[in-house]
Amino acid sequence: MSGGTTRTGGPGDGRAFLGMPSFPEAAHDAVGDERLRANLRHATHTIRDKRARAVAELDDWAELREAGKRIKDDVLRNLDTHLLRLEEAVTAAGGTVHWAADADEANRIVTELVRATGETEVVKVKSMATQEIGLNEHLEAEGIAAYETDLAELIVQLGDDRPSHILVPAIHRNRGEIRDVFRERMGRWGRPAPEGLGDEPAELAEAARLHLREKFLRARVGVSGANFMVAETGTLVVVESEGNGRMCLTLPETLISVVGIEKVVPTWRDLEVFLQTLPRSSTAERMNPYTSMWTGTTDGDGPRAFHLVLLDNGRTDVLADEVGRQALRCIRCSACLNVCPVYERAGGHAYGSVYPGPIGAILTPQLRGTTSAIDASLPYASSLCGACYEVCPVAIDIPEVLVHLRERVAGQGGHRLERAAVTAATWLLDRPRALAAGERLASATRALHPRRLPGPGARQWSDHRDLPEAPAEPFRDWWRKNRT
Repeated sequence: MSGGTTRTGGPGDGRAFLGMPSFPEAAHDAVGDERLRANLRHATHTIRDKRARAVAELDDWAELREAGKRIKDDVLRNLDTHLLRLEEAVTAAGGTVHWAADADEANRIVTELVRATGETEVVKVKSMATQEIGLNEHLEAEGIAAYETDLAELIVQLGDDRPSHILVPAIHRNRGEIRDVFRERMGRWGRPAPEGLGDEPAELAEAARLHLREKFLRARVGVSGANFMVAETGTLVVVESEGNGRMCLTLPETLISVVGIEKVVPTWRDLEVFLQTLPRSSTAERMNPYTSMWTGTTDGDGPRAFHLVLLDNGRTDVLADEVGRQALRCIRCSACLNVCPVYERAGGHAYGSVYPGPIGAILTPQLRGTTSAIDASLPYASSLCGACYEVCPVAIDIPEVLVHLRERVAGQGGHRLERAAVTAATWLLDRPRALAAGERLASATRALHPRRLPGPGARQWSDHRDLPEAPAEPFRDWWRKNRT
């Protein structure tokens, strides 16, 4: 019941999309889709312009950004302590904590918890963690229907599609496409779309509201992720804009939350920083319309049973890398996607992961490893322009991690030509006389230099760029004549 996406596990899991080509191949097809590029260009430019205005309202944005970075770094340095404190607080408040080393264990735990209730369907809050482990597909295989209730996730699910953006999963769809999906597919999942449904946003939102309302009122089990977990009280936090999360978190009798271990923050005072930076960086709002918080269970208020599944799934491996671990600071705001020139043209599907864009290019290869073609290609899915670092509300230096991961890929033989070129350049730069002779040779033969590089990949690159021309004489010789 989760749509047509097929995933498969791999090293570090992370659930790669089965049969996905490497990023350059997938991006080549995507950039030829004019409608996709138009949809992406309109949406990303609109979101990033609104974000810039929202951030500019705060005189202390730079200080908040630095505070968020420091809080997250403290969490990563002392993660074991914070998680044990969280477990103790959740348990004391009436919840039950489960530890999942990987996707398979997390899926098994959730399935068993749902089966224990006797139910065969669940309603879901938008969750990157459950997408990462392929929970919907696993539940479907076990005879349990998982219904997405976020509007964009509903569009993706009804259309047998895949998310292409962290914040706006259906960003690649326009209003006409969404109307067609609702007309054709809603009836198979429950209440059909109204007769004569148009493509006005208000009509589409009302159709979704009517379709989902019956599911909210019927469901006995809810599944969520969490944006943050406060260790000192065991409180979980979900921020959202539509109210569907509030319905899923309060109406069902059983609530199961699957959350990455890096989402913990030590105190409520720390949480306050992120409740300022996340909404402005993601939806360009001063605060989220719905900020839901829950601590264990309370008689007569909300679910009677609460289960927290703490997900590792490669995160401790990322933590061991002193450069790469900063990717775990990510608060999933998606600001880096909206300013990335590569994402704007290629779209999210080309990344072959639930984490697209610049953050996906550094997080996915660390969670899944770099042994597959697509994972080895992701660190190269960037122009290294640095726009992603400038907008990140927790100051993740994505270009630094990209270069670090490229070195790892080259070291495992993934890019032999690049490695050979770097080795040759190192040898030459260490020998001034050889370098000077090479420069003179390049100047003397410049009329014979090709206009395009050899090889399919290099030729495609030089089709759209002019190769630098060798000077008439080397700079060293010019300097000797004119400045000595």
